[in-house]
Amino acid sequence: MRLALSLGSRGSGQTWPNPFVGCVIVKDSLVVGRGFTQKSGRPHAEIVALAQASSHAKDSTVYVTLEPCAHTGKTPPCVDNLIKAGVKKVVIATIDPDPRVAGQGIKILKDAGVEITLGVLKEEAEQAHSGFFSRLNKKRPFVSLKIATSIDGRIATQTGNSKWLTGPESRQFVHYLRATHDAILIGRGTAEADNPRLDVRGFGKDINQPVRIVIDSDVKIDVNSNLASTANDVPLLICHTNKTNFTDISGTGAVSILCNRSDSGVDLENAMEQLAQYGLTRVLCEGGGKLGAALIKANLVDELILMQAGLAIGSEGTASLGKMDISTLNDAPNFMLKETRKIGNDTLSIWSRGA
Repeated sequence: MRLALSLGSRGSGQTWPNPFVGCVIVKDSLVVGRGFTQKSGRPHAEIVALAQASSHAKDSTVYVTLEPCAHTGKTPPCVDNLIKAGVKKVVIATIDPDPRVAGQGIKILKDAGVEITLGVLKEEAEQAHSGFFSRLNKKRPFVSLKIATSIDGRIATQTGNSKWLTGPESRQFVHYLRATHDAILIGRGTAEADNPRLDVRGFGKDINQPVRIVIDSDVKIDVNSNLASTANDVPLLICHTNKTNFTDISGTGAVSILCNRSDSGVDLENAMEQLAQYGLTRVLCEGGGKLGAALIKANLVDELILMQAGLAIGSEGTASLGKMDISTLNDAPNFMLKETRKIGNDTLSIWSRGA
């Protein structure tokens, strides 16, 4: 199952709206087939592994990180292929919460005489599929907030200089994060200040580039920006509240996500609901401080990824997060440390949202 989870992770950021599943087929103590969900969600991991196993799949044991699908979509159900191949046993990490599956895959396999074992490495599998589960259960994507700061929590000097705050190893890690998320989210302020491309570099040309999302309530993004000028090549979603103002940017190929309006602009909860309806399961927020603070206040950040460089900027520098209007420590959002490690000359820490 650990091998299946490792295989599945190769599809992270590449399979949405489908989960990135891993599958391993074993017969007579030998691995005869392995697979993971392919780009854009097809074919499924089980189909790839069964094709590799061929006739050796008969009387084998299949290890899969998520309950095999039981519904007909663009392809027939995976349970039908497993039964047809004559597998003896299927070991499943966790149940698929999709109402079209949700235990039906297990029932169909059992009714066909296939032995089932459920719950092996369940916690690890649920973490791996957290984006898929979030989209189904919370009706929003799993949100990671990436912050790169100085050792004293600043993201820029008093003049706004921030390039390059962290080292080359951290910058390469950011491209890994982009590659393993479905989409990258920024606010209009970051779009204007940095004119970013928000693409993945250094991981080959065959990966699906992440969707780019800009929170821009009045649609003031420059139509000649790097994001807008590439909207026909890589999807650019504009979360906005002013329908009339979208006319100019629509000519670039950008996609309108018309959201409810809040006191501060775009209603972020509504925006996340609509991004889930678009099919996104994992979103990486890269700034800036105002948007990051707003997402945390709205309880929309599931994971905080903090990269700290070994330099000090001082209180006159730009804080990593905007105003949050917190009066007491009891009111402060709580994150639990999951992992910390050295990355080049920087420190990487990953935090999950606490209670």
